[in-house]
This record gives sequence, structure tokens and C-alpha cells, in this order.
Amino acid sequence: FSARVAVVKSRDMHWSLLAQRDQRDVSLSSLRMLIVADGANPWSISSCDAFLNVFQSRGLRPEVICPCASSSEALTVAIRRPPELGGPPPGKAVLSMNCLSFSVIRVDTEEKLSVLTVQDVGQIMPGANVCVVKVDGTPYLCKADEVGEICVNSGATGMAYFGLLGITKNVFEAIPVTAAGVPVSDQPFTRTGLLGFVGPDYLVFVVGKLDGLMTVCGRRHNADDVVATALAVEPMKFVYRGRIAVFSVTVLHDDRIVLVAEQRPDASEEDSFQWMSRVLQAIDSIHQVGVYCLALVPANTLPKAPLGGIHISETKQRFLEGALHPCNVLMCPHTCVTNLPKPRQKQPDVGPASMIVGNLVAGKRIAQASGRDVTQLEDNDQARKFLYLADVLQWRAQTTPDHPLFLLLNSKGTVASTASCIQLHKRAERVAVALMEKGRLNVGDHVALVYPPGVDLIATFYGCLYAGCIPITVRPPHPQNLATTLPTVKMIVEVSKSACILTTQAIMKLLKSKEAATAVDIKTWPTILDTDDMPKKKLSSIFRPTSPDMLAYLDFSVSTTGILAGVKMSHAATSALCRSIKLQCELYPSRQIAICLDPYCGLGFALWCLCSVYSGHQSILVPPLELESNVSLWLSAVSQYKVRVTFCSYSVMEMCTKGLGTQTDVLRTKGVNLSCVRTCMVVAEERPRITLTQSFSKLFKDLGLSARAVSTTFGCRVNVAICLQGTAGPDPTTVYVDMRALRHDRVRLVERGSPHSLPLMESGKILPGVKVIIAHTETKGPLGDSHLGEIWVSSPHNATGYYTVYGEEALHADHFTARLSFGDTQTIWARTGYLGFLRRTELTDASGERHDALYVVGSLDETLELRGMRYHPIDIETSVIRAHKSIAECAVFTWTNLLVVVVELEGSEQEALDLVALVTNVVLEEHYLIVGVVVIVDPGVIPINSRGEKQRMHLRDGFLADQLDPIYVAYNM
Repeated sequence: FSARVAVVKSRDMHWSLLAQRDQRDVSLSSLRMLIVADGANPWSISSCDAFLNVFQSRGLRPEVICPCASSSEALTVAIRRPPELGGPPPGKAVLSMNCLSFSVIRVDTEEKLSVLTVQDVGQIMPGANVCVVKVDGTPYLCKADEVGEICVNSGATGMAYFGLLGITKNVFEAIPVTAAGVPVSDQPFTRTGLLGFVGPDYLVFVVGKLDGLMTVCGRRHNADDVVATALAVEPMKFVYRGRIAVFSVTVLHDDRIVLVAEQRPDASEEDSFQWMSRVLQAIDSIHQVGVYCLALVPANTLPKAPLGGIHISETKQRFLEGALHPCNVLMCPHTCVTNLPKPRQKQPDVGPASMIVGNLVAGKRIAQASGRDVTQLEDNDQARKFLYLADVLQWRAQTTPDHPLFLLLNSKGTVASTASCIQLHKRAERVAVALMEKGRLNVGDHVALVYPPGVDLIATFYGCLYAGCIPITVRPPHPQNLATTLPTVKMIVEVSKSACILTTQAIMKLLKSKEAATAVDIKTWPTILDTDDMPKKKLSSIFRPTSPDMLAYLDFSVSTTGILAGVKMSHAATSALCRSIKLQCELYPSRQIAICLDPYCGLGFALWCLCSVYSGHQSILVPPLELESNVSLWLSAVSQYKVRVTFCSYSVMEMCTKGLGTQTDVLRTKGVNLSCVRTCMVVAEERPRITLTQSFSKLFKDLGLSARAVSTTFGCRVNVAICLQGTAGPDPTTVYVDMRALRHDRVRLVERGSPHSLPLMESGKILPGVKVIIAHTETKGPLGDSHLGEIWVSSPHNATGYYTVYGEEALHADHFTARLSFGDTQTIWARTGYLGFLRRTELTDASGERHDALYVVGSLDETLELRGMRYHPIDIETSVIRAHKSIAECAVFTWTNLLVVVVELEGSEQEALDLVALVTNVVLEEHYLIVGVVVIVDPGVIPINSRGEKQRMHLRDGFLADQLDPIYVAYNM
């Protein structure tokens, strides 16, 4: 056509270079203007130069190439005119990228890699005025050597955005002002969205666009420049069709650069990581900026824009929502995030005496509280009479032989077995005879009771007391999982120095089976007796302890940090514990309570085996394992027997919440009604899980469950029952504390909903006879009201000491006999190992005094010391679980000063890598911590104990031994 004017984009010029070999007879000598429509893109110069290089020999003259700049708001802003039409000669500028990042123009030399070469886009359109203004805030005019946004005043620009008044005013009615604040014109200017400057001969130079601008650490970088650098690293070999998206996301008060590229279908894992590390180095050396996240996605998966190219905002949205599905990801928070708060420097502590004086001066009372006084509540003769549980059982067997004490339910909800006072007494006698005759045991020998939850466990416990032996309840091994459960049984039997094992025939066979032999040495078991068929023999004499301080039983438990600890419970402590629970819950022979707990340690054991015998009430026993085949078993039992007081564990509550979430209507039609429940207590040794208890209350409100009914208990190894809501006293209160202050071991009360607020619920009421004080973790001095410290407890039912702490004997020597370093130095306290605080409320408790609430924050053993601050794993885990709908569970621990986050993925595996960035982001934003390793695993990998607590140390051991079989492990750089 011998065309004189042609309009092209850089991409067309690029493709025509590839096609020119087939077009031998092309002549471009007729062209007077070759208008480059996307000349505003600084990288169009390379296409122009390459095109000229090839087609100059075919008649193309250099001066006919005319780049132009346009924007959707200002339309055509500038266009280059050929010299024969009177235009100035073309201009070219080589600018330092480092200076451009500070919005300053500095000419550099082309030899360097860190320069940007730009061509002019000609002069301003006729009749238009142009100025360059600062990008942020008030549109002040830029200096001649500064880069800013180009603004145009002309009759040929757009007028407004349809229906968007606010943005219209900002974009189409900008009034540029001088440094003194004087408007440069009475006419409004239109912002073009183009960044650039006006050079010699009034030529306009564009260095980028506003919507691709990323401000990182106070410096500005253009997304297109970063894309160009990434493409320069082996462009055709690795990136599919050059498809790269670069954008910034705000994490921890600053923009972070994210680069997403489509990789070629044939690229290997090795190629990916090689390319990624080379891109990181290139961007670092050329732009002096770090890339926060580099993600590779399969070919053809990035969203496309309507006019071709990549849809950047849609890509960014998918990245933030966790819907990008990358096949490779590399996070570099350690190198990029430089604005973390300074690590906390520990100041020399104020001494305990000064603290007391400080509290007195500030008018703060010492944080000390106690439950009701036991002596006033109960007649001492009765307390003396009920000193030994074996005596109590005999007395009940004589006075009320047929009174029902226990009722065990099976998974169908029918009664599996029962025990009245006389039946339990007779079964206990038979066990005692078997221990003496078959087992040939002496007074004081230790006996391991390996039974499933049921009446047998209770009968053998009292049988041991009758024979003068010391019982230890042990959870039976799981037949399908002997390799992990049997070693724990073996360990407890060995550590407790048990001389005999009492169990059922089925478990006895299991302990001696071939399968067991692969897990433990079965030849070293002590005597094993089964109690299924015992002869009906009467015991000649029942053992009576010579002193209440003699050992009654051993309570073994594995802590969440993996330590096996057995505590010694004397007869005095055992009866004091039962008395305290009886008074708090108002338990009498006419009462029925339902228990859905594991009966092997702590308060669960006391409620299952001890309390009914002491108080005479009937216990409806629901083994938690039965809920796996019938989730509604516990709640149906509570409804059927119209139970007023019930106990459960967090695992049971979680099973009900997850398993019955959609079935409340079905339960209602079956007649399940929970309006009878006055108190439903979760037995726990941790901070109350508010989210779980609240969702449980909300869910079963439809079945009549009162919102006030659900509360938690608190106990630990040194004292299994410190707090328990009971039937009297005010409802548990909730306070909100600042999570940032908590990291510095301070309590700062804030309003609900304020940033960084953490809700803490009171852990029930302090039991009768229990005294609690808050002590400084290091100086051991008493602390004031609402100050965070270690919870110390003094009570007649404290354990008397550790039998053995397997693994850390020396560390725990002073747990049971601690004294304050100042103030009341006479009282002997037991250290719980938990952080918490006491706060005097405006409420009145049962004694008429103002009520003191105890708030448990978390276990000292579990806390993570990071950057000089104290973190509780549960807080980090709560944030992580909120990050994405596919995160089912999460656990954190430290490994060589790195924070490791293990996440269970409940969804398709293609979502696995989406989680890496989201987890890293949320922990940075909410906790100011950099995640070192993100491990994505299948559901159920995080080990959980019977109380529903995560076994983080077991998980850590599994991670270090490479036993987790992860879906993906991301090591953040």
C-alpha cells in the first residue's frame, strides 16, 4: 500500500522481527511516521532499536520512528514529530536506577547494568499546558531534576469518571501549586498516571506508570523495570512466553515486592530454583531491593487482561486470597523485612522488696486470693471420719449398700455396667485377695492398672487400697497403634517401679503378643494378672494406713512438652481434694453427674474414680472413645438423665461441635434437651479456649443449653484442681489484654475489639481451701493485682512431690516447696509452672467479699523466647488458623532460633503452596516474627493428647527425624 503512516505497539515490532525472514521483498521507504502507541513504556526503546537495526537496510529511516505517550484520562499527552515537520531531533537519556528510586534524575553511562535508557515521546500536544507534580499528597511542582506525575491542562482530555465524584475531583481537577503553596494556574489539570519529566527542547520523557509504582523502604520502584530485569535472566529458556507479573503487597506497614512467573511446562524443579535464585540476585544488584515472594505457576494459569497481557490486579487478589496455586514458591522475609521492632533488651529487674513498696505507693494490693474456708463449711468430725477413701467405701457399703454409685454407658447409649456401694466394695475385696494371693504383693508395692475407661478400673483402684498397694492408672495401648502407644505404657510401668500389672484378659494377650514384641521388650513385664474371673473370696483384713500422709496413689501424665511426670498423692490430699470438689459442686448422694473424660490422670481421674465414693453421688460414665462411633452419646445421656452438672474435655467438646454442627434439628426431634444443665465444665490444664466454648454454647443453645452453663476448670501437675466453677458464685468474667504487652510480661487491659486485643476467660472459681498468689518468675517476690507472674498455690490437696520426672529431675526440685523471697516467707507454696494474673472484680462471691478472678495465660514450659520477648504458641497458632479456610490445625515450635509452623491442610494439595505466603504474612503482621520454616502436612499429623492438647515437642522430634511425610516444606530465606 506504500503507507506513509503506521501505528504499532512494541509487541508488533517484536513479532515482525521473528517473521521478517519469510518477507524478503519488504520495503519501508514510503513511511513518514511510524507511531509507537506504547512509547510511554520505557522498555519500548529496545523494540524500536531492534526494529530499526533489521529494517534500516529495507528503507526505514531512523527519524520516522515516533513514540507517543497516552493515558486513558488525558488521552494523547505527547507525540514525536519527524524533523521535516519541524520537530526537534530525537532525545535519549541514560538514567541511574538508584537515583530514580529516590525520584531524582541523574545521567549515567550505558555500560552499567543498573541504568534505565529512555527515549523521548516528543512534545506536548498543541494548545496544551503540562507540569510535573509530586506523586504523594498535595500536588507540589517538582524541581527540574525530579521525576513526578505528568499533569495536562487541555481541552482534549477526559472530563470525569462516570459516577465517581471523589476520584474525579482528585484526578481531573488537580490544582498544581508552587513550593509556597500558590496555584500555578486558575485552570484545573488532569493527572495522566504517567511518571516522567520534561527535558531539553520541551521533550517529554516517561520513566513509568503510577499504577506499577511500588514504594519499598521509602524508595520507589517500577514494576515494569523489575519485570525487565527478571526477563533478562534466561528469558526464553524458563519463563513461558515472558509472562511475569510484579506487584506489591502491604505487610507490616511497608510494601513488599511479589514476583509471579509462568514456568514452561518442561521445566524441572532444579531449573526452577536455579532461575529463582538468579532472579533474586539480579533484582538485588540492579535495583538494590529484595523480593519478598517469588512464586512460579504452571503455564497458562495467570489471569489474562481483556486486551492481552497479564491481569495484574486479579493476580494480586488471587495471591492474597490463597487462590494462585503456585507449583513453586520462595519467600525471603529474612532479607526483605528490615522494619521489625527492635528486639527487647531485658533491663535489670526491680527487686522484690521494691516491687511491694511500689505496689503500696500505687495503692495496689498484693495479688493473692483464696477459695472459701473449708473449716467453716464442714463439720470437722465428718472430715476426720472421711480421711481414708477405703474407709468411706466400707462405711457406704454398710449404711447404704444398694445406693448406685456408677453407671457406665456404651456407644449405643445403653447401660454397659453399674456398681452400687456393696458391689464396688465386694469387687475391691476380690481384687485385694488376688493381689495378695496370686500376686504375692506386700503393703506399699506399686500396681499398674491398665484398663479401658469403666467400672473395672474403679474396682481395682479400691482393691489396691484395701491391700495396702499403691495404684497407678495407665491408659491401655491402642491395638491398631502399638508402635507409638505401647512404649508409653512400658515407660510408666518401669518409671513407677510397678511390681504387678492388673488388666483384662484381652489387654493381657495384647501385652504379650508378637506385635507387642516388635515395639517393646515383652520379657521384662512385671507379673501380669487379669481380673476377669476372680474367685469370690472374702478379705481377712482391710489395710488401714498408719498416717494420712502415707502415699495413696501415683498420678502419671505426659506433659505437652513430652515430659513424663508422676506426682505423689497422700491419703490426706486425696480426701481433701474430694472434699473441696464436693463443697464447690454441692455433691450429695441424691445428685447425678455425667463425666465424659479420660480417667487416667489429673482431675479426670479424681472425678471418675474418687469423688462418687467420697460424696455418694451417682456418676454416669461416658468413655470419650465411644463418641467416635456415636458423637451425640454424651449430650443424649445428659438429656436422658436430666443431669445438672457435667464434665468433659476439649477434645469431646470439639468432637460435638464438629460432628453435630448440622444435626441440632435431628437431636431436637429425638428429644434431646439440655435445659437441665446448670454447669458444664471443661477439665483443662491450659488457658480457656474461648472460641471453642463459645461456639459450643451457641450451637447447642437451640437444644436449651444456657449460655451461662459452660465454664472451664484449671489444674496442673502440682495441684490437679485449683479452680472449678461449681454451683455458687458469679459467672466467669472475660477481660481483654494487649497481646503486645503480654510479650513483655505485662498485663494491659484494653477494650473489646481494640487492635491486638486477646480475650482471656476466668478459669472457674478458686476451690475451697485453696490459696493462690502471683509471684515473679525470677525474683520470686509477690506481685500486685493485674500483674503477670507465675501462679503459686497452697492447699491441703496439693500433691506431695514428684515420684519421678523422667528426663528433667533437677529442674523441678523446688516445685512443691517454694517460699516467697519477700513478704510472707513462711507459707510453703507449690509452683504451678503457669503464667497468669489475679484481678479483683466488682462482683461479689459466695462469702460476700469482692470476687478475685484468676486468669491463666499459659504454661511457662511451652513459651517461646524470640527476639527477647515471650510468646505463647497458641496465640501464633490462632492467627495462622485464621489465615486460610483450608488450614484445619496448626502447631508452632522453635528450631535453632527459627520459628517452625506446621500446618494441616484440609483441601486439595494444589492449595498447599498458597499457604506459605499467607502464613508468613499473618505471623509478621500480628506478631512481628519471621517464620523460618513452613511445613504443610496432612490432617491428623499434629499429635494431640487425651486432654486435647497439642504435643508440640513430639511434633518437633518428628520434624527433626524427618517422620512427618510433609506435602511441602518451605524454608524462608
